[in-house]
Amino acid sequence: MVYLRLIYESFVFAMQALKSNLLRTILSLLGVTVGIFAIISVFTIVDSLERSIRQSMSFVGERIMYVERYPWIFSDGSNIPWWKFAQRPPATVREYKYLYENLENAEGVAIVARRGGNTFKHQNNSMSGIMLQGVSMDFNKVAEVPIEEGRYFTQQEVDGSRNVIIIGAEVAENLFPHSNPLGGDIRIRGQKFTVIGIMEKQGAGLFEGMPTNDKNAYVPYGAFGKMFASGPRGIQPVLMIKGKAEDAGLQNLEYEVKGKMRTIRGLKPYEEDNFAVNRSEMMADAISDMFGIIGFAGAIIGGFSILIGGFGIANIMFVSVKERTNIIGIQKSLGAKNFFILFQFLFESVFLSLIGGGVGILLVSLITFIPMGSLEIILTPGNILLGLGVSVVIGVLSGIIPAVIAAHLDPVIAIRSK
Repeated sequence: MVYLRLIYESFVFAMQALKSNLLRTILSLLGVTVGIFAIISVFTIVDSLERSIRQSMSFVGERIMYVERYPWIFSDGSNIPWWKFAQRPPATVREYKYLYENLENAEGVAIVARRGGNTFKHQNNSMSGIMLQGVSMDFNKVAEVPIEEGRYFTQQEVDGSRNVIIIGAEVAENLFPHSNPLGGDIRIRGQKFTVIGIMEKQGAGLFEGMPTNDKNAYVPYGAFGKMFASGPRGIQPVLMIKGKAEDAGLQNLEYEVKGKMRTIRGLKPYEEDNFAVNRSEMMADAISDMFGIIGFAGAIIGGFSILIGGFGIANIMFVSVKERTNIIGIQKSLGAKNFFILFQFLFESVFLSLIGGGVGILLVSLITFIPMGSLEIILTPGNILLGLGVSVVIGVLSGIIPAVIAAHLDPVIAIRSK
């Protein structure tokens, strides 16, 4: 009950301080408002950007390992010249089958070949700029193929290199505007393919040109080979391997893949790898590091504003102690303990800081209603709690010295003050 009374009295005194000099209080709290707005808006926008980029790059997948010629990040200290990477042999179907049959730490293994900028035709309709991918049977175990209508490939279709195709939503809308695409024919480079599946609509990504399932299409790997040459002088396929959830960091899978690839390529112990093993986590870590730096810079900028706001609240509290010195003396003469006076001013400081922080968070929430194209800004509960938490800390730091001074006033001297 004592603490509840303290909170209530602090609320009353804070409201009186607000009403007694409204302009002074607003100007003093403006620093906290601007600081909280700066920090939380930066964190909110950074979180939204990171979320949107991760969604746009969902094609990379989770727990997936890519075996190809070039590493994604040249930071292993090997100092290998670029022309040596260009001389590396591409992945082959033979290597895919070997890994498929021998890997123990993989949930799925697939071989994928890609070619962009394709033109699809159906009767009098055509569409350009489509990404066509030739995939093996277990591709849907490695990567997500969200089929809304129809089905995935059968083993017979993949083994027989049949001309069947799964298309994206935008491809279906453009080529079949007035009919159901399932069972329809699409011509690609003179080859006729039958539509067996339509993928869910994904929508535009954050960046223009980012791969999306809407302008994507899948065919069996053998059918892809009928249209495009593969190998060193043609399209170079990539081996995709999905690791198991219990394999933390995919370390076991990486060691196993490197060992199997060295074995099938006949590399001797003293010879360096002539392939690169890339993990999807590399890109995710790079994105997290980049946005971590941006968020840290934004927090420093907002911190200066909060610091100014803290000085403003401290100024209000010093003035409040001066104005209520006589009341403090009366309270102490009637038996009020030091901690009662201390908490009274401390709660008042925290309350004033929370007002400024709450207004800052309210301003951030208004940003979420501003349309920004494909970027959806979301104020998360975590950022709201962070803003309120920072406000409480600023209130405590700003009010602790005035509260201590008030708590240690001599009651006789305080009562005589004017």
